[in-house]
Amino acid sequence: MSVRCVGIVGGGTMGQGIAIACAAAGLDVLLRDRDEAGNVRALEGIGETLDQDIAKWRRTTGERKAILARIRTVAAIEALEAAQLVVEAVSEDLELKTGIFQQLDACCPPNDILATNASALSVTEIAARTMRPDRVVGLHFLHPVPVVPLVEVVRGLRTSDETFAHAMDFVRVLGKTGIEVFESPGYVTTRVILPFLNEAAHVVMEGVASAKDVDASVRLGFGLPFGPLTLADRMGLDQLLRWMQHLFHETGEARYRPCPLIRKMVRAGHLGVKSGRGFFEYDADGLPRHDLKAGARS
Repeated sequence: MSVRCVGIVGGGTMGQGIAIACAAAGLDVLLRDRDEAGNVRALEGIGETLDQDIAKWRRTTGERKAILARIRTVAAIEALEAAQLVVEAVSEDLELKTGIFQQLDACCPPNDILATNASALSVTEIAARTMRPDRVVGLHFLHPVPVVPLVEVVRGLRTSDETFAHAMDFVRVLGKTGIEVFESPGYVTTRVILPFLNEAAHVVMEGVASAKDVDASVRLGFGLPFGPLTLADRMGLDQLLRWMQHLFHETGEARYRPCPLIRKMVRAGHLGVKSGRGFFEYDADGLPRHDLKAGARS
């Protein structure tokens, strides 16, 4: 199956990133958010991201124009029937995702592949709500999508070999590396990273070291581009908490029990970069200001 047009449901950060990656690879994109205002915001966000890429010499103005020319927003989900593959990229909410898949199942041709960008939820459970579970697959892109070269291609229980092969081909067209994942809570990347971030939060909560020093020790000691608490802030502490609660519920394993400090920070509205404050403080451009030593321990 040759994918010429990709449908995307969800115009948030992930949906915008997937749209850019697809359009940059020469594919037409149909993007649908919840309403027209959401569609407008999505296109504005895509334009801003491309402008930032130009400022950093990642793209040219010609590439920006070509990418935007390939992305079109649509008002109705039924318009996505023109795509050969549709990627759902909405919030990590099972009922929301399954509702969208039921709508897509009703309006898209039976041979179309329906993919979810879920990062921890069950592809099998999402697929079971459709009449084509063999044509449902997980495509877990990581943020920022245009930059990260990895995609987890997740097999649900009934994902066919043909669907998996087409999904891997699609990932290669985007210039990314796909890894085969047999469904398990958290897949690979989310499952591995959560205990790492959670333990870093425990170290701060216990007063062993400040958030700044924890990040510096891991970053300099292991040659990573940034530390675990900076990563947690970028991911969003509320999202991190949801993932950990889901994995703890699914597995019952203590390593996924959320650190009390993360719970406390989320309750206080300290969600990371998006709220301006998490383990660190951020300006309007998302750049860190200083270490919140007291706040990180309270």
